[in-house]
Amino acid sequence: MHILVTGAAGFIGFHSCKLFASQGFKVVGIDNLNDYYSPQLKLDRLQELSSFSNFIFKKVDLADKEAMENLFAEFGFSHVLNLAAQAGVRYSLQNPQSYVQSNLVGFANLLECCRQHKVQHLLFASSSSVYGLNTQMPFSTAQNVDHPVSLYAASKKSNELMAHAYSHLFSLPCTGLRYFTVYGPWGRPDMALYIFTKAILAGEAIPVFNNGQLMRDFTHIDDIVESTARLLWQPPERNEQWDAQHPDPASSSAPFAVYNIGNNTPVSIAEFIATLEEALGQKARINYLPMQAGDVPATYADIAPLAAAVGFTPKTSLRDGIRQFVNWYKEYHNVSSA
Repeated sequence: MHILVTGAAGFIGFHSCKLFASQGFKVVGIDNLNDYYSPQLKLDRLQELSSFSNFIFKKVDLADKEAMENLFAEFGFSHVLNLAAQAGVRYSLQNPQSYVQSNLVGFANLLECCRQHKVQHLLFASSSSVYGLNTQMPFSTAQNVDHPVSLYAASKKSNELMAHAYSHLFSLPCTGLRYFTVYGPWGRPDMALYIFTKAILAGEAIPVFNNGQLMRDFTHIDDIVESTARLLWQPPERNEQWDAQHPDPASSSAPFAVYNIGNNTPVSIAEFIATLEEALGQKARINYLPMQAGDVPATYADIAPLAAAVGFTPKTSLRDGIRQFVNWYKEYHNVSSA
């Protein structure tokens, strides 16, 4: 098995590469190391991965068609995990073009390379944001997701549609992963846990949107990578019972599937903050703000299909997960635990 992980210097990519490499697989990780957030954090993640002799890093941008073709020609990957993307809902309001290049042009290049080189399974990151205006909880892959509220969400839904087309036309096994609010050590600086921890330790107010009326299905990184790894070795099969008269959005007559990867336990932002205060031993000052454009009030993942497919159930409690993050944050930033 020869695995390509795109976005290898990113949060989920780093942890995925670490897991695959520790299991003895040959892993090639690529990343364009852009400056959406601290490139130094990305470089430090790669430094951690450099201890594995079976891990190779290449600085490659998915949008660079020639570089991608050369990469596949050189390594002949059997499996591909696509985690490279321009992330962030709010940033998509400021810089939409970056989402077109990374999430659409880049993904099209990747699909074509997977087709040409007969990849056994393409697993790709989608997002809980695709549920958009849906309010029926929990979010189920059986629901239609045709009303995104951000360009980021629209680009992720587009990835699902593009992958299905390649799966249908070329019998390329493709699985989309709708990740729900991932958190944990080595997390992204633009995510709530990192922002809140930094502000509380500095004695600054934390921004809480929708006046605190938010719920999120916070999912620890260990649970994310375990379920992702299990799915990588289970390429989807054609659903022979798929009914074109009553189409099921989660499966297909092509070798294609979509899964929610979440904790199945939505948590209020108030409980999230209280748990962080406990881990830090400090109280938060809160700046309540209105709802942000492109955001949604709640997320909640139905993971029954995932559990049935790979036996995955989340294992990490919010208290343990936040404590792990705080310990990592203090060590990484050399913050006193006094």
